[in-house]
Amino acid sequence: MQESYKITDPQVLRAVTHPLRARLLGLLRADGPATASELGRKMGESSGSTSYHLRELFKFGFIEEDDDRRDGRERRWRARHRYTSWNSREMSDTPEGREVIKVMRLWQAEALGQVVQEFDESEWSPEWVETAGMSDHIAELPPAGLAEFMARTEEILRELTARHAGAADIEQVRIWVGGFPRAREERSS
Repeated sequence: MQESYKITDPQVLRAVTHPLRARLLGLLRADGPATASELGRKMGESSGSTSYHLRELFKFGFIEEDDDRRDGRERRWRARHRYTSWNSREMSDTPEGREVIKVMRLWQAEALGQVVQEFDESEWSPEWVETAGMSDHIAELPPAGLAEFMARTEEILRELTARHAGAADIEQVRIWVGGFPRAREERSS
């Protein structure tokens, strides 16, 4: 699996703004190859619906057939990339690009809300309960400072993932990193 799929075309990014497609892609990235039927059962959707949306993800290059683990008559699909990225400045050159970026950011925030809501402390060890969570910071940085922060968090995450590979208590962890300047109206009031 490749590391990243860098998108430059708003039409391609729009393909994953559909909630079912985004969830399908997320499951293939997190859980590995699956058939439309397997994904349909996990998500409470018909295999016809998941099959259609998988073909759309395939058409736009997000997934591919998993020939190594073909399942008789039904196709197995796998994600082609660990994550999707885009350059917001370049993508925002058009109204369509600005719209699709907004939809993606809102979807990411909704997914974060769902994960927070589903986290049940009673199901996890004290170590996980102590470390899981979020923080909220306000820092004064120029765009270059925020860019450096984002790049360094990715470096740290790669380093920690490599260092802890194979640990006995390893779990998949969902991590969100974001930074936005405060709204001007908020600062002036």
